[in-house]
Amino acid sequence: MIDKLEFFIALARHQHFGRAAEECGISQPTLSAAIRQLEDHLGVMLVNRGSRFLGLTPEGQRVLEWARRIVGDARTMHEEMRAARKGLAGHIRLAVIPTALSMVQMLTEPFQARHPDVTFTVLSRTSLQVLGLLENLEIDAGITYLDHEPLGRVTSVPLYSERYHLIAAAGTPLADRNTVTWQEIAALRLCLLTPDMQNRRIINHHLAEAGVKARPTLESNSMIVLFSHIRTGQWASIMPRNVAQSFGFSQEIRMVPIVEPEAEHLVGLVATHREPFTPLVSGLLHEARRLATAQAFDRNVLSPNESALLT
Repeated sequence: MIDKLEFFIALARHQHFGRAAEECGISQPTLSAAIRQLEDHLGVMLVNRGSRFLGLTPEGQRVLEWARRIVGDARTMHEEMRAARKGLAGHIRLAVIPTALSMVQMLTEPFQARHPDVTFTVLSRTSLQVLGLLENLEIDAGITYLDHEPLGRVTSVPLYSERYHLIAAAGTPLADRNTVTWQEIAALRLCLLTPDMQNRRIINHHLAEAGVKARPTLESNSMIVLFSHIRTGQWASIMPRNVAQSFGFSQEIRMVPIVEPEAEHLVGLVATHREPFTPLVSGLLHEARRLATAQAFDRNVLSPNESALLT
């Protein structure tokens, strides 16, 4: 039954019998037969079929929710028993928004130092993709924004606050200022993340609050591409300070705080809410809380709201 539910989840994810079978390492006829056996066992049709996959039936959508829950619980049970025998070991799959990639090592390095038999895969994804991968059990946890857009039913641990800066080459317009406003930035030749990125939606929101609109002449989903264009002196960008610092800029690049308003947005670790968590996810959440407390969001004292989020 667990195998059949795994196959069903894969089919719902890919919406294609061939691709789902390939992911599961079985033939397409074997997958089709397993889905039909699952339908016979439950007494309902799960999939609308024609010459190809035509979507899930209403009953299939409901079974998908149960399948994710049951498969997740089965994985948790297996992992917990393995941890009881051998200690914490295994593989953690993380999906991370691009602006948080530079800080992932602050979480993975101490965690792996404590648990050397744990390995990681880190993927760069948009905030919406992070949540979708969590829902489909394709990752164990993600790092994304905790405010601005709804997260759904997840457990979250805030790690730090993003503070936005104008990033520009020395000698270019506004680069030598102590502060700059959102309204002033709109007039610059900008390179920004693509609109599917939540960071970009946040930037658009603050520019709109200032009564202006971003008209970037270059967009990319890669921070490296943006940095390479900033270095030419022909473009400027809007980025969190921690991202710019991670690239080790020399004096030729300026980071100017943006005010009116001085915006902050929480970034943190998210995992699908379940009790109990797998030992790996539980350990990762514990490490995240340790990091968050040490960081104290780059301030000496946590606000009451931030402290509540850590409990």
